This record gives sequence, structure tokens and C-alpha cells, in this order.
Amino acid sequence: MKAIVKVKLLNHYILLRGESMVETRVRAKGILKKFVISEETGRKFGIVGNVDFITESGELLNIIIEDATTHLKQLNLKGDEKGRYLIPFSAVKSIGDFVIVSENELV
Repeated sequence: MKAIVKVKLLNHYILLRGESMVETRVRAKGILKKFVISEETGRKFGIVGNVDFITESGELLNIIIEDATTHLKQLNLKGDEKGRYLIPFSAVKSIGDFVIVSENELV
């Protein structure tokens, strides 16, 4: 059975592949406390509180959202045991000043 871990990420990197297929390494702790924004509408969803990943492979599963906005709550996403919302990492489009996610991939 694969172990899914929720931890504060300190020295791990996230490898992103954009539309240009250029890979970019982002320090995982760098996304903590960033606002999560919808690519389509520009609405805020909340703040990145943590990341779920599989320890054996390093596969990123979800972004855990703190301080979820009303808009995010209306999307009826899965939550964790503490009632925080989970955004699948596959919906992440870019990470910079904000974490941009595709709202179309959430529903």
C-alpha cells in the first residue's frame, strides 16, 4: 500500500512542465501560503496550506487549501479529515506569485 503523506515541505522540489514543455523546478515550500487563483475567472480559492504526496514515488496528489473562499466551497470538492478542501495537483497550471489552477479540471 502506498503511503500518502501530508507534511510541511522544506527541501523538496516540484517539477512543472508548461505548455512550452520546458521543465521548471520550484521549491515546494515556496508554494505554501500562496493564494490559489482560478485560471478561467481569476477568483481566489484560498491559500495553500500543504501538499499531499506519495512518499515512495514523490508523486504529488493534492494541494490542501486553508481559508477556503465561498466560491471554492460551492464547487463541492473532496476534503480531508480536518475539513480542508483538496485541489488535485493535475489542475495546477502555473506557480509564480500565485498558484493558478484550471477551474474546468476541478468539476
